Amino acid sequence: MTDFDQIIDRVGTRCSKWDDMQAAYGVSPDGGGLAMWVADMDFRPPAAVQRAVESVAAHGVYGYPGANRPYLESIRWWMEHRHGWSIDTGWILTCAGLVNGVAMALDAYTQPGDGVIVMSPVYHAFARVIRASGRDLVELPLAQQDGLYRMDWPAWESRLTGREKLLILCSPHNPGGRVWTPGELREVADFCIRHDLILVSDEIHCDLVMPGHRHSVTAIACPDIADRLVTLTAATKTFNIAGAHIGNAIIADEGLRNRFKGALMARGISPGLFGMDMVTAAYSPEGAAWVDALVDYLDGNRRLFDDGIAAIPGLRSMPLQATYLSWVDFSDTGMAPAEFTTRVEKNARIAANHGATFGTGGENFLRFNIATPRARVAEAVRRLQDAFADLQ
Repeated sequence: MTDFDQIIDRVGTRCSKWDDMQAAYGVSPDGGGLAMWVADMDFRPPAAVQRAVESVAAHGVYGYPGANRPYLESIRWWMEHRHGWSIDTGWILTCAGLVNGVAMALDAYTQPGDGVIVMSPVYHAFARVIRASGRDLVELPLAQQDGLYRMDWPAWESRLTGREKLLILCSPHNPGGRVWTPGELREVADFCIRHDLILVSDEIHCDLVMPGHRHSVTAIACPDIADRLVTLTAATKTFNIAGAHIGNAIIADEGLRNRFKGALMARGISPGLFGMDMVTAAYSPEGAAWVDALVDYLDGNRRLFDDGIAAIPGLRSMPLQATYLSWVDFSDTGMAPAEFTTRVEKNARIAANHGATFGTGGENFLRFNIATPRARVAEAVRRLQDAFADLQ
């Protein structure tokens, strides 16, 4: 089993999280800076994944991959055993990661100028891809109630123009860490039916759910919308293999699936050799045991970080139900974003995502990645408390 407490030096490995943070935030890893921005983990994956990579490398011939039945069966097995979702392997289309999956969905189901809906603040790559593809970004701002994000249907109905064709749901939610309930997912489905929208449900964080909470698969909660539902999943976030750039679009409806397949074919996209073997190894009983241990460890990090943030007057972390991304609200400090961000980056020497990049409603937040050895989380807490010591 992975030793999650082990400090692994990633500096100088062409690692975006550590090697790019000085350019992005002015925080130098050489000066003791802490990388808490890019959403990957500072942990090694299960040993089964490493064995799979070594097996491919040992063979030494890296030709076109085929015979992908074990890969598809591993996805089917994982969805059935971990989420109670029975799927057909014929429903699975492989894309080059989840952001690519979103881009393929935009190509397949919308045209330039169409409106594409997101519930903001939300994962920043959605807006980037929507705008780059010539579609119009339609933000529906989430409401806050009891410290958690809630869907605000009465307010949202009035914001639509009739040009909207597709809605992207982030479930569990990034950056807020919400696990949407089956009832909330039902409301999303009804909204999509009412406005004739394709629903793209990004469920990449579905395995990283804190104890006491349970992810609901949209396809299970809303079985009547199969003709308008695309579910995006991946092993990459769960097992820290994002560099493999591989993900799945699981689409039960044949017509909808063929349109997505056409977008993939038009762009010449197919899975790579290493990624398929890594996923096959990860989606296994050994991988399942590793994820259980990981989630327990992340929950300990969550408690440590939340307690530390709660001790700083004016700061509040949103209760984390899923993901390893803590969404911290600085509103009650009375500081402008430039001031509290400077304290975090210059005084605490921590690189954290700026909330404004997640869209409307994120301006007074920073997102901190706590998927790192606990000693680093404790150090981050100490630095933040020092950086805001005048508020004590």
